[in-house]
Amino acid sequence: MTTLGPLLQGFFTDRLARQRHASGHTVLAYRNTIRLLLRFAWQNTGKQPAQLTLADLDAPLIGDFLHHLETDRGNSVATRNARLAAIHSLFRYAAFHAPEHAAITQRVLAIPAKRTDRTIVCYLTRHETEAVLTAPDLATWHGRRDHALLQLATQTGLRVSELTSTKIGDVHLGPGPHIYCHGKGRKDRATPLTRHTVNALRVWLTERGGQPDEPLFPTRRGHPLSPDAVERLVAKHTATAATTCTSIQTKNVTPHTLRHSAAMALLHAGVDIAVIALWLGHESSETTMIYIHADMTIKERALARTTPPATKPGRYKPTDAVLAFLDSL
Repeated sequence: MTTLGPLLQGFFTDRLARQRHASGHTVLAYRNTIRLLLRFAWQNTGKQPAQLTLADLDAPLIGDFLHHLETDRGNSVATRNARLAAIHSLFRYAAFHAPEHAAITQRVLAIPAKRTDRTIVCYLTRHETEAVLTAPDLATWHGRRDHALLQLATQTGLRVSELTSTKIGDVHLGPGPHIYCHGKGRKDRATPLTRHTVNALRVWLTERGGQPDEPLFPTRRGHPLSPDAVERLVAKHTATAATTCTSIQTKNVTPHTLRHSAAMALLHAGVDIAVIALWLGHESSETTMIYIHADMTIKERALARTTPPATKPGRYKPTDAVLAFLDSL
């Protein structure tokens, strides 16, 4: 084994786990990136991963790998940039632990991230949300589980990773009903639950049973649902809902779309943007501003306050004699 193996081991066990105390999701994402990179290097150099050195992972190969992600694997620019961030993190670690490769690490660290287009977020209207919530077949165990999951997701805006990691003990349906969440960035938050969500969860928990440390939404075998499983069930019920609500057919509905829908529902209800940021667990309210850009009703209200182009501007003249007298004082 070359020096690359111990370097990777130190990066994951010492740098990520011990020094940064990275979450399991971060470690998994970085691991997948490095695994894809080593497979790509194997195909292009003919060297197996155990035979590769840091010198083999030079800037030209990293550039080809990033191009391969976009063209061959069909990844988006955002995914490409996320992979590059993981590679940069590895090479920043290598800069201190393999100084003999300083020239290579500097050239790799100089590879820039691509600029991405900021698209308008996709979300479901109230009518579309109701269609999705009524899509699961409540006569089946999976349908009842999926209905409770969709109800919770569209009301609270939990991330898919937060939905899959929620335990039975995180749900509190007594006075002041809420759900506890340990979310992204190691931030804890408690999200209040509406009456409809409380009823759906109470019915599900009565059937679900289980201990407080068991997953709220399990598979038939009792294991936590995977993010891919949640994505598949959302796609399945969205397709069913689209047969009765045709407007859904034009939208790409994912678990994150349900999160966007919860945020837009709060915004339409007049909730302050800072409160929505806290509700969703955003690091900054700057992230939450994307929902204002997507909300046409706010823009239409602003447009209604402006003077139409064909209107002749002029000063206000009071028609009442008393008001005219008061204005002249």
